[in-house]
Amino acid sequence: MDNKKVNIIDAVKDAFTRFADFSGVSTRPQYWYFVLADAIASGVVTLTAGDMAQNVLSLITLLPNISVAVRRMHDVGKSGWFILVPIYNIVLLASPSKGVVE
Repeated sequence: MDNKKVNIIDAVKDAFTRFADFSGVSTRPQYWYFVLADAIASGVVTLTAGDMAQNVLSLITLLPNISVAVRRMHDVGKSGWFILVPIYNIVLLASPSKGVVE
């Protein structure tokens, strides 16, 4: 996107047109406007159409969410792989214990 002022519509358009683009950057407003739009859409769809429709919406927005997050990591000078860090915590929480720990 250009250095013009970003609005929510432009952020959503950019996320969906660049859904398979994991290079480059996404600015902070681009990222947060897309997250906001996704959250609003999820809430509206869940309230009006139910869980199944919300699951479909989640599948539709999965790749754009990942790509915009990877580009956001690039914008702050980090590798896109940093978006996987929370998954490590989930893996640890789901792991069996190593025995009795005080």
